[in-house]
Amino acid sequence: MNVLVVGATGFMGRETVQQLLAAGMRVRAMTRTPEKAIDLQKLGAEVVQGDLIDPLSLARACQGMYAVVSAAHSLLGSGKYSSAAVDDTGQRALIDAAKAAGVKHFVFTSILGASPDSPVDFMRYKAAIEQHLQSSGMDYTILRPPAFMEWHAHIFLGKDILEKGKANILGKGEVLTNFIAASDVAKFVVIALTDPRACNRILEIGGLDNISKNDLAKMYIRLSGREAKIGHLPPPMLRLMSILLKPFQPGISRVMLVSYYNDRENQAFDAKKILAEFPVDMLRLENFVKARVEEWKAAAG
Repeated sequence: MNVLVVGATGFMGRETVQQLLAAGMRVRAMTRTPEKAIDLQKLGAEVVQGDLIDPLSLARACQGMYAVVSAAHSLLGSGKYSSAAVDDTGQRALIDAAKAAGVKHFVFTSILGASPDSPVDFMRYKAAIEQHLQSSGMDYTILRPPAFMEWHAHIFLGKDILEKGKANILGKGEVLTNFIAASDVAKFVVIALTDPRACNRILEIGGLDNISKNDLAKMYIRLSGREAKIGHLPPPMLRLMSILLKPFQPGISRVMLVSYYNDRENQAFDAKKILAEFPVDMLRLENFVKARVEEWKAAAG
């Protein structure tokens, strides 16, 4: 099976390429910066340059492919790589290019909570692309994961605790949040392409652990032995900053807005149902944090 992975050098894309290769598939890894994919090339992937805002590159990348996996997004994007340009226009162009090239199966990474009525444009774009894919005529699998551990647990919080001894939680940090590892989302991509039960379905997926941001910060502190000062950006401040930053930093503005709404409602997810149908060995959040702590200690000498 020939599979194109778009966004191959992101957290999820890189894991997806590796797991598809391990499953015996032939993988074409598309990235804006091929020099970042040397490791994937050494594993056996065909690395090609491509860009979601360049329709001609998408047409070339899709040629000869049985399946396409879209693992790219631009939540933090701005300018020519704005979320609208990538997550809406670009994803539409990719679906259209895949259909024109005769691709049989398209796997799209959406997000839990995607809705055409969402107050956040990123969530509306995801819902619109889901609909565009479903009407394309291709077989599809839509994955709806929650917050990625790599971004939302570590980069947005834990990294500052380890490296700076201080961090700010966006919001009160009291509601439960579900986190999933990029490697576990990649496992569901493999399922999507190998298990007929996953064809033409929307699969809501999630990790094993639901935890508040406050308790996540305590976990980093406990496992690292690092003293840290934890502050909070209160919800009214998040809302105000999302408005003030939008003209200059639309990506950061979007994160502030997402955090504002997520801080108001429980973000927990029960993985039992999906795991009963598709048993997957999931990474526990504490083990993920332990690994990041060990990396930090190794780097610090």
